Amino acid sequence: MRTARRTPARALLAAALVLGVTAGPALAAAPSPPAAAVHAAASDKGVPAAEAAALRAAIAGLPDAGDATAALVRVGGTDGVWRGSAGVHDLETLRPADPRARFRAGSVTKVFTAATVLQLVGERKLELDRPARHYLPELIPASYGRVTVRQLLDHTSGIRAAPAPGGTLDDWYAHRFDLHDPRRMAAAAMEQEREFAPGSSQHYLNINYTVLGLLVEKVTGDTYAHQVKVRVLRPLGLRSTGFPGTDPGIRGPHNHGYQVFTAPDGTTELRDVTVWGVTDGWAAGDIISTTADLERFTTALFGGEVVRGPLLEEMFTLPGPSVRTFETGGPARYSAGLSVMTLGGREVWGKTGGRWGYNTVIAATRDLSRTLVHSVNSTDAKGRETNATAMDVVVAAFGAPSGS
Repeated sequence: MRTARRTPARALLAAALVLGVTAGPALAAAPSPPAAAVHAAASDKGVPAAEAAALRAAIAGLPDAGDATAALVRVGGTDGVWRGSAGVHDLETLRPADPRARFRAGSVTKVFTAATVLQLVGERKLELDRPARHYLPELIPASYGRVTVRQLLDHTSGIRAAPAPGGTLDDWYAHRFDLHDPRRMAAAAMEQEREFAPGSSQHYLNINYTVLGLLVEKVTGDTYAHQVKVRVLRPLGLRSTGFPGTDPGIRGPHNHGYQVFTAPDGTTELRDVTVWGVTDGWAAGDIISTTADLERFTTALFGGEVVRGPLLEEMFTLPGPSVRTFETGGPARYSAGLSVMTLGGREVWGKTGGRWGYNTVIAATRDLSRTLVHSVNSTDAKGRETNATAMDVVVAAFGAPSGS
């Protein structure tokens, strides 16, 4: 089984990347899948040989490495192109992983939501510094009356997470087909006392983007999913990207996702978790996509094709230095939809996502000299530490965090 090399650099990267994954229970190490021939394919154009070798090594050994069953990787930008896939479609047939597969991209959904909201700001249907209650007075109580649209976008609202059914993996699994109504989730969240005064701290939580999805619907008179489709998916030709709604399956070609479960006696097993409802994520985490579509989206977004002019800078602007992370007291890292860190001496912006069985990353430098999109079928996709394969891919594409 692959184990993460816990150097200071990798520990720093793991701490940074895991923030983008919706919080889940702590999990035991994954058992190794059945022995199988490793299926891998790669091609490169212009990527330095050492970097290409590092990328190949990052996904080598799947599924036998134990922490993932498949990986799909696309590196692009002006510095060169690399494509690679490894692992299997499923653990029964052991067919090679499909590089064109669709997958659950989790919190990468937030980037699409933020882009849609900023378009509406550009059309003067929303104002960044206007309280969200102005648009949703029937939903948002007076106790949250000062929370602005901008504070929802950058997770500085102080709204607590919506109550969830239990706190263990077994609880989540038992409720995997439950249907969640976003208005009820938002209302339940705001029945609670706020965590902090709006704008004074930053706490990355899905609830902020659930409220943003409701704002989109209120000011457009349309569904959130359709607004993203007509504003982002259709103009960019993202034909393999969409929202599953209440369907717990993944339509079209996809590689199976697996999750390690631990029994009371300490033994572990891998379960197929491909079919799992995502209505709890909605505008914060339910999108399904492909690496090709997400690469196209990332390039278009950073290039100003999706959000234009000064509003695009909102996606690359962090809250002021007085705003600290609620849980750790460290510097704020989230802007409107994206987060930032320094890798290999370069400032890299992007977003991570995690749903059971699937981890996703989109990332790029501002000048688009290097872009990365990956989907890793992690067996610990919502664990407290970043999956080792997923972490190795990021380091291979950009380098280790600065200061390590």
